[in-house]
Amino acid sequence: MHTPEFQSLHLRIEADGRLVVVELNHGRVNEMGSVELGEWEQLTEWLHHTDVQALITTSTKITKRGTPIFIAGANVTERADWSEAQVRAHVRRQRAALAALRQAPVFHIAVVNGLALGWGTEFLITADYRIAGPDARFALPETGIGILPGAGGTSELPQIIGINQALRLGMTGEQIDAREASRIGLVDELADDHAAGMSRAAQLGQMVARRSPTAVSAYKTALLAALGQDPADRQELEARAYELCLDSGDAAIGRENFKAITSGETITWGPKKPLVP
Repeated sequence: MHTPEFQSLHLRIEADGRLVVVELNHGRVNEMGSVELGEWEQLTEWLHHTDVQALITTSTKITKRGTPIFIAGANVTERADWSEAQVRAHVRRQRAALAALRQAPVFHIAVVNGLALGWGTEFLITADYRIAGPDARFALPETGIGILPGAGGTSELPQIIGINQALRLGMTGEQIDAREASRIGLVDELADDHAAGMSRAAQLGQMVARRSPTAVSAYKTALLAALGQDPADRQELEARAYELCLDSGDAAIGRENFKAITSGETITWGPKKPLVP
């Protein structure tokens, strides 16, 4: 499997190529600009065409003042000389990039133990599971500078934390800590520190990496595609996803190796087959 090389996304491949760890370390505060956006687009495309099954995104960046950073926002300074048309096109591109990453056929775990402001909070929408350490801080400050959260913070965040909490964060810009983020459902699990968060993420990622690539991919694709659909359409998506597992041969592999799998042995699955919703 060819591993892409990036300037801002530092990749580490584990679990026989089925788990990818991305550590952010770019700019002053991991601000997201055009370069980083392009690399996330490339990574997302790559994830759709490999047998990678789990992705962990994290950061150990610390400012000179000792402040831990996850993603402290978008790179607004690069837009200083942009026209309004350029800004409009860029923000639409941001929104599309995060939406595509959300749909990537992998289990995406975000481990946050630092500032996740603006784009950093919106980035969490792309994750399937979010772990926060004690130094994690979250906020949507955009309305204070004359804009609004435009990379999913308005359209998608309410589906995760509810309308009232989304309105609270987006309209006040209030910064919340890890425990409050857990209370409102912005994060799914708390860790004692970054190392503990990464250990937990690796445990989850390795569990996913042992499973059928086709089944894992089809499960996520069908589940997300079913959101908002009527019962008949949801059930049809489930049926198609299940039947893909049969057609791919992985269901037969599972039956033939049932005792080995339940004993904890590692087996060889077939290549990932995508579900087209």
